[in-house]
Amino acid sequence: MLTDNELLEQMRSWAQSFGFQQLGVSDIDLSKAELRLAAWIEAGFHGEMDYMHRHGTKRTHPEEVVAKTVRVITVRMDYFPDPSAESWSVLDDEQLGFVSRYALGRDYHKLMRKRLLLLSNKIKEEVSDMGFRVFCDSAPVMEKALAEKSGIGWVGKHSNILNRDHGSYFFLGEIYTDLPLPVSEPISEHCGSCVACIDICPTQAIVEPYTVDARRCISYLTIELYGSIPVEFRSMMGNRIYGCDDCQLVCPWNKFAQATVESDFLPRQGLDSPQLLDLFAWTEQEFLSKLEGSPIRRIGYERWLRNIAVALGNVKNVTPEIISALNSQLNNSSSIVQEHVIWALDQHRK
Repeated sequence: MLTDNELLEQMRSWAQSFGFQQLGVSDIDLSKAELRLAAWIEAGFHGEMDYMHRHGTKRTHPEEVVAKTVRVITVRMDYFPDPSAESWSVLDDEQLGFVSRYALGRDYHKLMRKRLLLLSNKIKEEVSDMGFRVFCDSAPVMEKALAEKSGIGWVGKHSNILNRDHGSYFFLGEIYTDLPLPVSEPISEHCGSCVACIDICPTQAIVEPYTVDARRCISYLTIELYGSIPVEFRSMMGNRIYGCDDCQLVCPWNKFAQATVESDFLPRQGLDSPQLLDLFAWTEQEFLSKLEGSPIRRIGYERWLRNIAVALGNVKNVTPEIISALNSQLNNSSSIVQEHVIWALDQHRK
């Protein structure tokens, strides 16, 4: 029979065998995170993400989500896709569309959940009696707060989890369990006086260190926002059509980021440096078929065209092909897409 600490070390070994790069364990006291979350929501920084407060106290009380939970196991899986087109070179080419690097390959949710189940069942084989439930963006879970408590990393000024040896290009997954495991030691914060992420943000969404106003964030605007993108932010979006990595790209800690070992996370459909006009020409059926299994698919065809229309409106050296492509959508698209196409055409009449 393994001791608690021996079991924890064995769990880390098993986690690596299932493709995770790190494992930590935390208790379920999220009282500090609860106060920060309440203040963030009170300020309205969550925008239209009503799910951030819809579940009441469940997000900060794991035992309300899964009865008898006393520990949360958090794992890290690196996703940085190498090889892929260099991010800044794509952002600097206005004819191309930039897709956040986490979304270039297959959707990580199913892969992570499958591996988490394998790990959980392996642990249960060892201890015999263990209740558990796995999560990966699938329930009201404070994954960043739990990752910080479990020693995976610290919350950076851009609000992402940072690790000294691996940067921030990784996914998180959780196992809620009734197993009273020993907890891991949190690590100290190492952002220091650096404000590179705050300075680089195209829309100044990081309103103060560690606080992001989602309503200004390009990731929110291109992925979470259902309706019209506020006019004030459109020109700031450049050619970012799905997400934004700027705050990660300038972070000094990401020089230590490790390339993924998962082929599923490597670029598909040339999304690491796609031509905007090619993407804008996709029919809805092409959108659905080409992006099958991709996290991008969940935003739907309308928001996809909306985002690309804005990017085409931001092209400085406009071509007849761009004008023609935009005009072609005027009578064949929804009112939301038409609104953004008209805006884009207006930019080229100035």
